[in-house]
Amino acid sequence: MELSEKPSEPDPSRMRASDSDRDRVAEQLREALAEGRLTAEEHAERLDAVYQAKTYAELAPIVADLPATGGVRPPEVGPAVRDDLPPPQSGTPNIVAIFSGADRRGRWLIESQTNVVAVCGGVELDLRQAVLSRREVTINIVNVMGGVQITVPPGVRVVNSIAAVLGGTSVPPEDTVDASAPVVRLTGFNLLGGVDVKRRTADGTDLSGKPDHRTLHEEQRRIHREFRAKQREIHREFRDQQRQLRRRRRG
Repeated sequence: MELSEKPSEPDPSRMRASDSDRDRVAEQLREALAEGRLTAEEHAERLDAVYQAKTYAELAPIVADLPATGGVRPPEVGPAVRDDLPPPQSGTPNIVAIFSGADRRGRWLIESQTNVVAVCGGVELDLRQAVLSRREVTINIVNVMGGVQITVPPGVRVVNSIAAVLGGTSVPPEDTVDASAPVVRLTGFNLLGGVDVKRRTADGTDLSGKPDHRTLHEEQRRIHREFRAKQREIHREFRDQQRQLRRRRRG
């Protein structure tokens, strides 16, 4: 009597990958680009392969030569992804603030094009922990009597193509000459409003080349305190002189 063969267990590497799996691998590639482990061309090529991959077996070779969670070690079974970081949230690419406010911050996925509409409202976009879906993304802004503030990390190029009518767009100077650096392209129009782009590190250090409103306010308060202290000192000296003068007259 022949024994039936034990059915083979399914190969985990052949399982279908989820969107979260692909996002985590894309984030690992972005970290590798920022650390200089990959060139811009390698990053773009591997990123395209990530979003075309359907199984873990197809994802694993893309990051096989990259550290998974910091420190160099061989990849485990399946794709070597960073498990210490949450996957980016892929919300709607349309952000609207009409007589209101809207913001997008934390780890969120920036699509190839994000549309921002601010009509008598305010929008804040923080890109410091965001994940770019590709090396160059576009933020199309329609700003009418509103305000849009965008915070970018160091090493990201910002290209401004916003048309302004009685409005203003402020972009910090470039901090990198690397042609392969990630690019955020600004398009759209600005009518009677303002678009302000700041460059800040993760800990909040402003690298925009100009002080922010809080710094200016604190500096104004410091000058005012010193001025008031000087006024009080002059007033005390004047009163002392008046007392001395009265004593001389009495004497």
